[in-house]
Amino acid sequence: MTPEPYHHPELLPLIPDVVLKKHQVREKADTRFRACARLLQAIWREEQELPIGSFKPPRAAKRRIGSLLGTKAAEEGRNFLLPQVAQLARREVLYQEHGALIDRGRLFGNLLSSMPLAFNLFAPLRLNGGLATKVLRNLLPELDCRNVTKILFEHSPGRLHHALTADRTAFDVAIVYERHDGRHGFLGFEVKYSESLHEGPAQGLRQPYDDLADASGLYKDHASALLRLNPLQQLFREHLLAQAGLIRGDWAEANFILVAPRHNHHVQRAAALYSAYLTEPVKGQVCFTTITLEHFIAAISSAGQPEYAFALHDRYTDWTKVDAALEQALARSAQSWTLSTIPAARPNALLALEPR
Repeated sequence: MTPEPYHHPELLPLIPDVVLKKHQVREKADTRFRACARLLQAIWREEQELPIGSFKPPRAAKRRIGSLLGTKAAEEGRNFLLPQVAQLARREVLYQEHGALIDRGRLFGNLLSSMPLAFNLFAPLRLNGGLATKVLRNLLPELDCRNVTKILFEHSPGRLHHALTADRTAFDVAIVYERHDGRHGFLGFEVKYSESLHEGPAQGLRQPYDDLADASGLYKDHASALLRLNPLQQLFREHLLAQAGLIRGDWAEANFILVAPRHNHHVQRAAALYSAYLTEPVKGQVCFTTITLEHFIAAISSAGQPEYAFALHDRYTDWTKVDAALEQALARSAQSWTLSTIPAARPNALLALEPR
């Protein structure tokens, strides 16, 4: 009797070491989701027949990691799903905004990073304004979007500007759109893939954040210390950056949007916790919205790009590949045995156990 292939719609598995080692993705610090995502990226790289990359940590030996691309493949732009996306990414690196922090190594060589994911999601929209408008209407049907006018990567409306947050906070992607009344709206996106929002220490927040949080009316308790700590502080900073731009009059309306896989429960729980701190938004305030990566991919498909949407799914959210890798490992470790022969009279002893 052979077990059938298994896929749980709500849970990703704990990956056995034998599978992680086979694909060279055993990283002790990985969360459950990150281990699955790293394995999926390694499987995708192997399917594409792309060479594995190496990492040299401080004070440790260089080692190969399945979720990294080899140098030549990285330079060719193979971290991106289309040559046009790779070319746009190269151009964005060259023309990045003053003070922007684009890690070229992660962008071109790290399959697991959310940076290339942001380009793979949004670059086709940047290259096709009609597609961008359709995708936004699919994602946010109540949005008054006549057409998309700009899509910007690693964007801030003003780094270090005293009228905003006076620091280097920025959005992974920003979209400016024209409303039917001719005025402009703004969408600031934070894109996560395998990250948990617990990465690194919380930044020391300057005075503008306290003033903005108080004046914005966004929060039930604007002075809460938890808003200034991981995993909420990044959402807090970017939400207030969008609010500061709206107060300054940069746009007629604005939204702050978090995009992350639905199975990344660390990010999804952080988003739910952050939402619990927010008041009901009113006119003049920036709304916070969470969109799953799966929903974003479906919106691209519905907008007329089903083949590209499938390529995104195949790369980032097809967890059946992880299931298949586990089934192969289970099959290899399977053993068979039989119970010793039971005397015919032995089952009669069970009768004595029945209640009288």
